[in-house]
Amino acid sequence: MSDKVCSHHKNKRRKSVFRCCACLLVSIFLILLIVLLTWAILKPKKPRFTLQDATIFTLNVSAPNVISTSVQVTINSHNPNSRIGIYYDKMYVYATYSNQQITFFTVIPPVYQGHKDFNVWSPFVYGSNVPFAPYNGIALSQVQSNGAPIEMTIKIDGRLKWKVGSFTTGRYHIHVACPVSVPLGNSKSTGIVVGNGVKYQISQRCSVSV
Repeated sequence: MSDKVCSHHKNKRRKSVFRCCACLLVSIFLILLIVLLTWAILKPKKPRFTLQDATIFTLNVSAPNVISTSVQVTINSHNPNSRIGIYYDKMYVYATYSNQQITFFTVIPPVYQGHKDFNVWSPFVYGSNVPFAPYNGIALSQVQSNGAPIEMTIKIDGRLKWKVGSFTTGRYHIHVACPVSVPLGNSKSTGIVVGNGVKYQISQRCSVSV
């Protein structure tokens, strides 16, 4: 008789555990479904970045494998979403030449960007005596001596979070690449002398991946 009672209690417990698990799974499914439907209705768009200008203070290959760079850039960021805000975590700005990093990282502090809002940043990116691939150093020296435009890329790496109402998502990686073409040494240069630097109006749309 006692064996039957124990078996009955075990079955009851199993049913209770099964019901709890089923309710939990259904709740999770409904929550995910609501989030996905909301996301599909809102159709979030990636932020848009534009490189407005670049002021070149230093761009010097002191040896085939050593480069020193000092550049100030103005970057415009726009949130095109009307119902979604964006939290930017720390973002790191740096410059590359021929896919090689030529400056240290400059940090843009965390900031919230509201619906349809704009943010403008003007970070300095610089690097003193940065190791450089010799073939890139020779190529850059030749470009400078010929007066041809120097092709660089200003990059931003960081993380962002989307905000819908009171709901905030997890972090997503964001990668921004802004091409820069500056005619240093060219007699037809359109740059404006600003103190010890030369400022170039760029107005170049950047590529963004999230």
